[in-house]
Amino acid sequence: MAIDVTMPQMGESVVEGTIAKWLVKEGDVVTEDQPLVEISTDKVDTEIPSPGAGRIAKIVAAEGQTLPVGATLAVIEQAGAAEAPAKLKVVAPKAAPKPEAVAEKPALKSVPPPSVSQPVPRPQTVQAAPPIQEAGAGLREAKPDSGGPRRFSPVVLKIAAEEGIDLSHVPGTGFGGRVSKRDLQRYLDSLRKTPSAASQSPTNGAAQSSSRPATAATATTATPAPAQSGPGFKPPVYQPLEGDIVEPFTRRRKLIAEHMVFSKTHSPHVGTVAEVDVTNAMRLREQHKAEFARREGFNLTFLPIAAAATVRALKEFPRMNASVVGDSVVTRREINLGIAMDTDEGLLVPVVKAAEGMSVVGIARAIESLRRKVAEKKITADDLAGGSFTLSNPGREGNLYGFAIINQPQVGILRMGEVKKRPVVVEIDGADAIAIRSMMYLALSYDHRVVDGVLGNSFLYRAARILEEADFEL
Repeated sequence: MAIDVTMPQMGESVVEGTIAKWLVKEGDVVTEDQPLVEISTDKVDTEIPSPGAGRIAKIVAAEGQTLPVGATLAVIEQAGAAEAPAKLKVVAPKAAPKPEAVAEKPALKSVPPPSVSQPVPRPQTVQAAPPIQEAGAGLREAKPDSGGPRRFSPVVLKIAAEEGIDLSHVPGTGFGGRVSKRDLQRYLDSLRKTPSAASQSPTNGAAQSSSRPATAATATTATPAPAQSGPGFKPPVYQPLEGDIVEPFTRRRKLIAEHMVFSKTHSPHVGTVAEVDVTNAMRLREQHKAEFARREGFNLTFLPIAAAATVRALKEFPRMNASVVGDSVVTRREINLGIAMDTDEGLLVPVVKAAEGMSVVGIARAIESLRRKVAEKKITADDLAGGSFTLSNPGREGNLYGFAIINQPQVGILRMGEVKKRPVVVEIDGADAIAIRSMMYLALSYDHRVVDGVLGNSFLYRAARILEEADFEL
């Protein structure tokens, strides 16, 4: 009997995954729940366990291949199966074409990459370029699906227009052959690595006269054309010099970059700042932190207190606890508070689920549990999925205030500043006086498609007042 190993559903918004590394090979004997393969998604990297015991009869998906949820990754032949060979022939996909068959299509290799001397208004006028070769797979013909016209996201269309690329020649690895931004980037990288493309393509409007690294002299003589906006603009490319350190983006850093750029280009960000007197909240923490540490086994920080204030404000202003879905805004029933956390590999935002029913202590326990998972690299896709609003705390030193980028598809993110003691004017018995208070700035970034200024300011004001009152049970 044969068992199919399939791409699992790893989070509510995850629709595909990339084969990062196989931990077994064909012919290996495996046990149930033994890790078989490492999968990378736009949320998290994880290992897929074996659904049963047996022998790896066939590895279907190659490393580097992106497949939708439910796609077959490998076939396991269970021990003692009498008709395993016959069944394997039925389950296994068709064999990849022989190298000779691929070599019979020299036309794909002989077509030169596009030569662009000026902005190209219509991608269709550019000649076809050789398709890229994916890991573990032969050359794929870059042609539209025969089932109908291909559809592309606005980001892909924008990049294609700027670069003068005919998308019909870009192979897609997404669901149903969809071309993702990563697919287009790989295609562009393959063109740039081609010597003829490098010699024909202009750099910021000026041809390169030498392949040597740019120096101060060459940078002066190769004066770029006047900057222009729109598809014709090409930013200058820095040529690394001796002594420079070149560090390629990790996969997580690429995903973070894509997410941040998407958010800034799709959500009109508006920022507003509130000054908060957190003296009472800091006193409350000082009064309870020793007992809290003995009782809970970890230290009480200011973060869960700020998180509790944020949750209370979201209850009073539910429109801030929303997500954009197409041309609609969905007000979320549950408050799933994302907490931005820094790691060696980049930013992660695990989510405190159903925070509307938690006390400060409950929120503190949930944040500590997520923090430990992140530190031990045991965080899962489900831990990162489903957030409805995000709270960010970049650190205590030198952080006056700043505006964070909205975590899509949410409509707001609250960023904490440093808590500092400073003299402020307060009113005592009807008279003004100068007192030393613990002060902090809260900065809110909100999506102006959904949130207007009155709503954003009202929410921020209420969150600040809740923190100042510090009416919490610890």
